[in-house]
Amino acid sequence: MAVGIAVLAAVPTSSLAQTATTRPQAAHRHLAVGPQYDSTHVYVTPVKEQEFVASWLATFGGTHTEPTPTSVTPTPSRTVSELVMSPVGTLSVFDYTTPVPYPFGAERTGWLVSDLDAGIRAARSSGAAVTVAPFDDPIGRDAVVQFPGGVNTQLYVHTTPPSYPALASVPENRLYLSADAVGAFLRSYLPFTGGRVVRDDRKADGAGIGMPGTAYRLIRISSGFGDTAVMVTDGHLPYPFGREFTGYGVRDLDATLGKAKAAGASVLWGPVAGGDRHSAIVQFPGGYVAEIHSGR
Repeated sequence: MAVGIAVLAAVPTSSLAQTATTRPQAAHRHLAVGPQYDSTHVYVTPVKEQEFVASWLATFGGTHTEPTPTSVTPTPSRTVSELVMSPVGTLSVFDYTTPVPYPFGAERTGWLVSDLDAGIRAARSSGAAVTVAPFDDPIGRDAVVQFPGGVNTQLYVHTTPPSYPALASVPENRLYLSADAVGAFLRSYLPFTGGRVVRDDRKADGAGIGMPGTAYRLIRISSGFGDTAVMVTDGHLPYPFGREFTGYGVRDLDATLGKAKAAGASVLWGPVAGGDRHSAIVQFPGGYVAEIHSGR
């Protein structure tokens, strides 16, 4: 779907965890193009697209394409869409004027890959499912894959390769998984992304996910598709945790929150210190919920 808007301009065993941490999974590393091309998919409340974009840019800075009515699914639909390129991450924004065809809306990200057919083969060989078969759009091709644990990602290619500026900070794909699902997820996600586990903390401070005085398992992954944080919990999460798809790193959290509130966003939780960062959960106009943090 990110390609479409561009028309506009069980717990793993200790041996598994140890292997993943110490030896990068490089089989499909060549598929990733760069984190600035991997966008969070933002489905806004109808007619709120421009209010959302204005609030986001006032908070983080950046640029955007002009909103344009288009079709970005393989079956008939219509959305006003635009691409937002900010220093903390790229967003594909969708304001649908028709019902959203299933299963679109469940994918959290769009990843530019160097070869879509190779990406499909790699996804299947790593244990992911292709939930939307490849389809053409005016400037390329797309597909949607699902990793174990129900994590949906759109893959795309452009006929003419795009060129976006590098990011000041790489956004964090935030996933909440159960202990039953995380092992299968890692066995699929790490080989596909060519990622490596850079942290596996089984006693992470629960304050970071709204549960001070508790501990949970936190897994951080680095790959050519950007950073991923996997929160392994029992699912007893306070609102709004689990509603945020992406975390964004900033130098000064308090100053950023001040800008966000002045631009119409609401702080749903925090800011608090938990583990190695200060963080807050913020809801922007149009309903998009994001984690914002300073620190690692």
